[in-house]
Amino acid sequence: MKSIAYVLLGLALAAPAAAQRPAPRPAPRPVAPPAPAVSVRGFVVATEQSFAAVDTFDATFGKTYGPFFGGGVQVVIHDNFFVEASVSRFQQTGERAYLSGGKAFKLGIPLTATITPLEVTAGYRFRLRRYPQLRPYLGVGAGSYSYQETSQFAEAGEDVDVRHAGVVANGGAEFRLQRWVGLAVDVQYTHVPGILGTGGVSQQAGEGDLGGVAARVKLVVGR
Repeated sequence: MKSIAYVLLGLALAAPAAAQRPAPRPAPRPVAPPAPAVSVRGFVVATEQSFAAVDTFDATFGKTYGPFFGGGVQVVIHDNFFVEASVSRFQQTGERAYLSGGKAFKLGIPLTATITPLEVTAGYRFRLRRYPQLRPYLGVGAGSYSYQETSQFAEAGEDVDVRHAGVVANGGAEFRLQRWVGLAVDVQYTHVPGILGTGGVSQQAGEGDLGGVAARVKLVVGR
């Protein structure tokens, strides 16, 4: 009986001691390193633009939209503000045409149009607490737009080589694929007056804006 009593007494004393043992702490979650104060990122961009000069592009190229390809550099400050510079290029071959009675008539003379925008924008990147990998952004800026129009059979003064200033605004979101790689999708609006509307089909159609609305996809390299 005494041995049984000693065993029960030992169990009674051991139980409180076991109850006082601290529960094991969970392993700490890895913390992402803070973003640098200034980050320089490069990018390539592909754009599909719907031109504002609908009648001009439809008469000359048979469609009112076209692709631009380019790249640039973006500087991000405190992970929120950004300044971006980019250059891109559009080139398309069509035919000289004229409008009569609201209809376009091809002249059978090939021409090649080349548009080269140089754009600088600044904006703000928003934070989403529930989706930290996704960063919506808005930007506004200005650009210098080169327009060249050449034809093998052009007479003196028919070829065009001009450059004008314009304004640009865009908005979209960037998603981090990896720490150093992001994919951005946005919509961009450009207004470029003064290049079109001085001759040819654009003058007949009363269209002077070389800009339009575009969808862009950017592959960004950098934090």
